[in-house]
Amino acid sequence: MSFDLQGFPADSEALATLSARGLAYRLVDTRDAAATDAWVQADFRGFHHARPRPIDLEFDRGMLADRRVHGVYDPTIADPAVPVATVSSWPTGLSVPGGRSVDAWAVSSVTVSPTHRRRGIARALMLAELQNARAAGAALAMLTATEATIYGRYGYAPAARSATVYVDRRRAHWVGPDAPGRVQFVDAASVREIAPALARRAVARTPGEIDRWPGLLDRVLGLHDPEGERSRSRRVVRYDDERGHPQGFAVFHVTREPNEPGVAEFDFFAAATDDAERALWRFLVEQDYVSGTRGLLRSVDEPLPWLLEDPRAITLTDVVDHLWLRVIDPVAALAARRYSTAGRLVIDVTDPVGIAAGRFELVVDDAGRAEVTAIDSAEAAASVKGARGIRLGVGELGAIYLGGVHPSVLARAGRISETSPRSIELADRMFASQRTPHLSIWF
Repeated sequence: MSFDLQGFPADSEALATLSARGLAYRLVDTRDAAATDAWVQADFRGFHHARPRPIDLEFDRGMLADRRVHGVYDPTIADPAVPVATVSSWPTGLSVPGGRSVDAWAVSSVTVSPTHRRRGIARALMLAELQNARAAGAALAMLTATEATIYGRYGYAPAARSATVYVDRRRAHWVGPDAPGRVQFVDAASVREIAPALARRAVARTPGEIDRWPGLLDRVLGLHDPEGERSRSRRVVRYDDERGHPQGFAVFHVTREPNEPGVAEFDFFAAATDDAERALWRFLVEQDYVSGTRGLLRSVDEPLPWLLEDPRAITLTDVVDHLWLRVIDPVAALAARRYSTAGRLVIDVTDPVGIAAGRFELVVDDAGRAEVTAIDSAEAAASVKGARGIRLGVGELGAIYLGGVHPSVLARAGRISETSPRSIELADRMFASQRTPHLSIWF
């Protein structure tokens, strides 16, 4: 999605709402170092991070140059240059079933100072981001949520879960196939050259993954602060196939007490092939002088239990919602993905905000390709009379979109209803995904 992030003004409703409360809603000029640094300070404070160092400020300035950045300012506080609320957003691709990508609007850095709670700031920011997503032509908006009770009121819903995977080293006996290539330690800078292409291929394999931006790759590889303790503790391994072509890489570190076995922990793992995925997993779980291996933000449906002799060597903890989706344009969103069975389904969507409300006809051919039509006339409505159909809210549509939540589960919860018999059954089959949706990063 090609889009000028500064090409439209701040949302007028947010401007008016916050102005009435004595606050200023402002688009931050990321070319202004002082204004950007003040915004970063508020962002770090909002997430309870230590105050940013000069190297952190420099890094974030570069990253924010590719985002649309807003702050809310209170002219009456001791330091009015530092915003009391923050949000950043940008257009990016979201992987969907069928190995395709849809234009989405990523929302991040949502903070409100505890000194300014209950003034309608978060609501103004979140509603403004929906309008920003529309202006950008995005089919969906998305975010990763630190709290699960905030975003549903704006039409978001959890669409992909994540888990922490722990493997007990003493019980990790590999029985999976040997990979034809090899895993080797490599320099982080050398991986950075091939990381964008490898990450794109890895992302395309799994619904729910999003495009990796340059700053993220610099951060996970430790290149943004090479002499920092965290960066120096990281090790990078790359998997090359039997022809010597790189097909994946992982970044890990070992944490331990003095003279005690440690834990090998990783939070970035990119595999463009099944062989690469298996080889990297084997390397990570067969470390010496560790008690176990911990993978953060892993899929709830990893192949790992089928690669070890003892599947009980694996423990899943912190299984939570992770990626939240909000449909903006149902026609574009529904048409972007592939479906698991042919069929015709009429979908009635309600949306309290009014952005995505309407009736839509989804027609899928034998190859899983979809045609989607908005039914906005009496003649069109008559043409689908008696067709199988479902009624649901915009949040429920986001929940089932990637195939991670079955429509029948939401029907049992009273969140989806059918307009004709066996419609839910058809929706289950159509929206099913061959691969469990998963997002392996925060944003």
